Amino acid sequence: MDARVALLHLWTVVVLLKATLKWADAAEIYANTWAVQIDGGPEEADRIAAEHGFINHGNVFGDYYHFRHNAVEKRAATSHKDVHTKLQEEPKVRIVLDAHRLQHAVLVTKAHQDLNTKEAWAQGYTGKGVVITILDDGIEKDHPDLISNYDAEASYDVNDGDADPQPRYTQRNENRHGTRCAGEVAAAANNGVCGVGVAFNAKIGGVRMLDGEVTDIVEAHSLSLNPQHIHIYSASWGPEDDGKSLDGPAKLAKEAFLQGITKGRGGLGSIFVWASGNGGREQDNCNCDGYTNSIYTLSISSTTQSGSVPWYSEPCSSTLATTFSSGNPGEKQIVTTDLRQKCTDSHTGTSASAPLAAGIIALALEANVNLSWRDMQHLVVRTSQPGHLSATDWKSNGVGRRVSHSYGYGLLDAKAMVTLAKNWATVGPQHQCVHPMLTEPRLLVFSKSVDACWGRPEFVSCLEHVQVRLSLSHSQRGKLAIHLISPLGTRSTLLFPRPNDFSSEGFNNWTFMTTHSWDEEPQGEWTLEIENTAVSDRDYGVLSQFTLVLMGTGPSAANPSSFDFPRPSNNSCKTFDAQQICIGETWKRSRFRRTGSFV
Repeated sequence: MDARVALLHLWTVVVLLKATLKWADAAEIYANTWAVQIDGGPEEADRIAAEHGFINHGNVFGDYYHFRHNAVEKRAATSHKDVHTKLQEEPKVRIVLDAHRLQHAVLVTKAHQDLNTKEAWAQGYTGKGVVITILDDGIEKDHPDLISNYDAEASYDVNDGDADPQPRYTQRNENRHGTRCAGEVAAAANNGVCGVGVAFNAKIGGVRMLDGEVTDIVEAHSLSLNPQHIHIYSASWGPEDDGKSLDGPAKLAKEAFLQGITKGRGGLGSIFVWASGNGGREQDNCNCDGYTNSIYTLSISSTTQSGSVPWYSEPCSSTLATTFSSGNPGEKQIVTTDLRQKCTDSHTGTSASAPLAAGIIALALEANVNLSWRDMQHLVVRTSQPGHLSATDWKSNGVGRRVSHSYGYGLLDAKAMVTLAKNWATVGPQHQCVHPMLTEPRLLVFSKSVDACWGRPEFVSCLEHVQVRLSLSHSQRGKLAIHLISPLGTRSTLLFPRPNDFSSEGFNNWTFMTTHSWDEEPQGEWTLEIENTAVSDRDYGVLSQFTLVLMGTGPSAANPSSFDFPRPSNNSCKTFDAQQICIGETWKRSRFRRTGSFV
């Protein structure tokens, strides 16, 4: 193994690059693509497309197909009603969805310090047999550091509707992002080129989906690509990191996530790794990003070379863990592959944190191919290292784990991940207990005791994710801070104030999420605190909906007597097995790439 292999341990850093794309200010921009639900299979879809002048770009998932019509305007302020109506009149067509342009921002990264990858490699884990794809602006498949690991079956050009993910070359090389991320994951070892990927024997593909009309259809198509072949999808984009956006996946992308975790990898679930966001300078909060805030994504934040919170970092309670990235000028940045078969030593931004995590997750999957999407999140929670990461909000949750809104459970540890993965027993089925908490509108503080569906099949005995679905009016949304306190006293900040958010729309059935109560027992009193930081009497709010959704495991199948449903308790999980699993006392839209620049 040459000296280049050691580079990854020596550094990993993040810097942000300003998005150069500018988009129209129109409220809705309609693209020339449609999602069409058709009975009869691909042949019927091809027939309908040809008859109405469309190009069928293939199956999105299920019986939805991606149609494009080149004879209508590519970016229109009004919907293409005539075309839409003719499709809808076809007997075999059930649903026709217009594609709206969405607004995305993309994230970018580099690292110093040790993610313990060398120790994982020493155990023989290099990503062999694992397939990762980068959902981005394409990857340079013939790059000398990627070509030996390139996987055409994990690649597609959703923007142009063909099989070639090669980036579009421009004078400014703005479509370099996906190639850089790919090198972090799977650049080949010992070839004397740029460096080495975390999972340098894994197969790597790319989906070109950010260099064109990014619609709900494009996102769903990308998230659904070849889910029985691809194990891990790595994404570093989301709503614009401007401190005022509130946005997330639309209908088809939501369904793609759900299809992925239920049917991907033979039912074990696709693993979606997501960068948490770069809006720190705008005091943004990643719980206002419905992609990284999803229970189905493994959300990754960044720390600097010295273990400090980067200036671009967004805090939120949905972040699960962290990898290294850049900080102030002069701190290390990532060496990785670059466009035109070159190398770079300045890959930056939180975008680079997610691919590093994807590589480590690939090592864990090689150690145990039977890990489910939830197993992987359990491994991350149990092995991430909070030590040497500096933040003011570290706390111990109800089962004694250290957790932070900036870092989640800490720095990923590849050695610990593969070690725990080898003998990991799959967690039981996910239970979801839904508690409507309000019967009438209330002011901004509310507490209620819940039984976590005790005595029912959906009973949750040990927590994973907790969601809070809120409808809340307020004259200035950015003045609000929202906190959730668990029965064991763990305080999650679901929303920090966002001074750029002047919206008077409030929150309409928006879902916040926290991972901070992982492994706690959920029975008892939950408290929602809504803090109004406005000083004016004219700034007011009313809480009209509060639904608490508890997700986790039920009573252990290894202990049949536990199905007698022990009575609710406020005790913490005080007993753990060798893997630190709680046994308890009584039972065992166009989207921008997220980029930025130092000033």
